[in-house]
Amino acid sequence: MSGQVRRSTTAAVLAALVAVAGSGCSDDGGPASDAASKAASAAASVGSRAAEGLASATAEAKRRLDSVKGGVDAKKDVKLGATGTDDRGRSTVTVTADNTADTKKSFAVQVDFRDAGGNLLDVVVVTIPDVAAGKSGTATARSTHKLAGPVTAGLGTALRY
Repeated sequence: MSGQVRRSTTAAVLAALVAVAGSGCSDDGGPASDAASKAASAAASVGSRAAEGLASATAEAKRRLDSVKGGVDAKKDVKLGATGTDDRGRSTVTVTADNTADTKKSFAVQVDFRDAGGNLLDVVVVTIPDVAAGKSGTATARSTHKLAGPVTAGLGTALRY
């Protein structure tokens, strides 16, 4: 479970405990027990949705990379800039690909967004099409949703084709 999911789950569980404390303790299945049960159910739902979102993003990244035909490893030719945030609150990073080939090439680059603890939060693939021989091309990788806390971007797979 990622740190993001753990933090969301922890917050929901704490909310449940506050609800129980505010309602008084009860063993009889009354309002306090019902509130705790609903809060625990909400926490599980939040954690499940976050895990499903990451699984979906990871599957989409794999599908996009698998669709590249004739790609060669280009990690040494790809650099990531500083991680930022766009006006919609999504994490971003500039991806620069240097085409060291003798002909025009395109690049497919996987970017992994992680929290401060190294937990994977999101995965995206950007393409940098038609980079002239001996030139560089850039694209912006953008997370699929808002990511909480400090986020770093790491280079996953990079293919030149």
